[in-house]
Parts: sequence; C-alpha cells; structure tokens
Amino acid sequence: MRRPIARALARPLVLAAMAAAIPLVSAAPVAADSIVVGGFPVDVSQAPWTVALSSRDRFGGTRAGQFCGGVAVGRTTVLTAAHCMGEDVLGAPPEQVRDFRVIEGRTDLLSAQGAEIAVRDVWVNPGYDPQSNAGDFAVLTLAEPLPQSAVVVMAAAGDPAYRSGTPATVYGWGDVTGGGDYARSLRAAHVHVMSDTRCQEAYPGNADGTYLADSMLCAGEERGGRDSCQGDSGGPLVAQGKLIGLVSWGSGCGRAGWPGVYARVADVIRTLAWDSRKTTDPVPQGHVGSPQRR
Repeated sequence: MRRPIARALARPLVLAAMAAAIPLVSAAPVAADSIVVGGFPVDVSQAPWTVALSSRDRFGGTRAGQFCGGVAVGRTTVLTAAHCMGEDVLGAPPEQVRDFRVIEGRTDLLSAQGAEIAVRDVWVNPGYDPQSNAGDFAVLTLAEPLPQSAVVVMAAAGDPAYRSGTPATVYGWGDVTGGGDYARSLRAAHVHVMSDTRCQEAYPGNADGTYLADSMLCAGEERGGRDSCQGDSGGPLVAQGKLIGLVSWGSGCGRAGWPGVYARVADVIRTLAWDSRKTTDPVPQGHVGSPQRR
C-alpha cells in the first residue's frame, strides 16, 4: 500500500551517488524533462522569491547542501514547511545546525550566483500536526535582508487565485522522476489548482493520506505527469502572481489520481495575522504564543 510522504529529503546526500538511493515510497517513475516532475528549467530571476534551504554538514556539498525549498514573504522572512525543520530531516534541532543557510538568487546550486544567508531564528507553527501534516509551515528569520524585489505577495482567503482550475506554477530543486533523481538547477512545473472535493476524493483518510481543506490545498493534473516531489518541500506554489501554497506532501510524484498537497497560505496568514498585500517582517511569537523549536 502507498503511504503519504512529506517532500523533504529524509537523509543526508553525502555523495552524489546517494541521490539514487532515496526514492519515494512506492513511487512509480514518471517520464519528465526536468526537476519538479514534468517541469522545465527556469532562471531564478523569473521567481526571485524562491530560495533553497542548505546544510552542507548534514547533506554534503554535491548540491550545496540543499534539502528543502522556501519562499521569501518579507525582506528577512522566509516561509518553508514545518516538517523540513524536524530532527528526522536535520539530525538535530535547527538551532543546533551550525551551517543552516538560505540560498537566494541562485539558479544553479553550485554556482557563485546570489548569496547564502545565515538563518537567525526558526519558528515552527505550534499547530503543526506531523501525523496529518495540517499546519505544515515554519517561519525563518534571516540574518541579512533580501531586496524588496525578491518578496512575493501572499494570497489571502477568498482570493481568486485559490479557485479550482486556476493555472499555477510550483518551483524547486527536487526529484525529477520520483525515483531519487536529483539535479542542481531550479525548475518549475505548470499545474492546476484542484477543488477541495477532488482533493478529498484523492485523500479521504486512508493509507494515501487525509486532505484537510482548512489548512491544505492540492494541485496537479488529472492525468498526472506534473507535480512537486521529494526535495521540493517548503517551496512555492504561485497563481496569478501570488503565493497560494507551500509544497507539503503527496502519494508518490506525478501520479494520476494523487495530486500534490500544499500548505494553504491563507491559513498561514490567518494564523499569523499578516497583511497579505504588503507583508512586513513579522514576529510570530506575538501572534501565536511561544516559539516551538523542532
């Protein structure tokens, strides 16, 4: 039987050859031309708010230590998936990962493009449920500011960008086939937002996972073939120029009938009481209680 799997790298990539040894559970390989299953190459200048999370100590240097994605929603504020901050991913609480960095402005992970910025603070949503993946988001505070041009607008509840059938794009440096085939340059894939009804049919609460509309949305193609995958977790799903989702989990990658599931950004805004039109760098503790370190 399949089981849902969060889309972070689960163990270190110390050697390039190890990438092939990290398949998704029961993931059937899908023919694709790039990273992000069924996607295409894209320059980071086309999505400057897309960042990579990195720890070379944990994941090795063959892909600059990339293990998850993220998205800049403020000059010093990056959103990512809560499960990316788990000790099962990082090997230790994030504050103990000495070389934890956000890589911004870089298409090829091994180039000198852009910058690597230290993470000053990590806040994990206290409402995150690792069993269901509900509330799967975390807030990273950077030690240095990004340019304002690198910040994306978030879509609040009721925004047309969330409507079923809306074209959307997901970005990341993750698996290309669902079989542990990682590369080093940024990719994107065109998908469509799916209705809550369709998402609940795909993930009704059995071994494939449970879709919870309040904190999740799903996107993909009915016939499969285009999707986010392992290594893309925390990366952005964008529609109509606004951030609507963070890569979270799914059953396999690019499989017909099982779309990718994303943390719903409207739920992030509601939880943190951010202004989705012009985000100022928040102090999450002031909205939802004491920070939870993972």
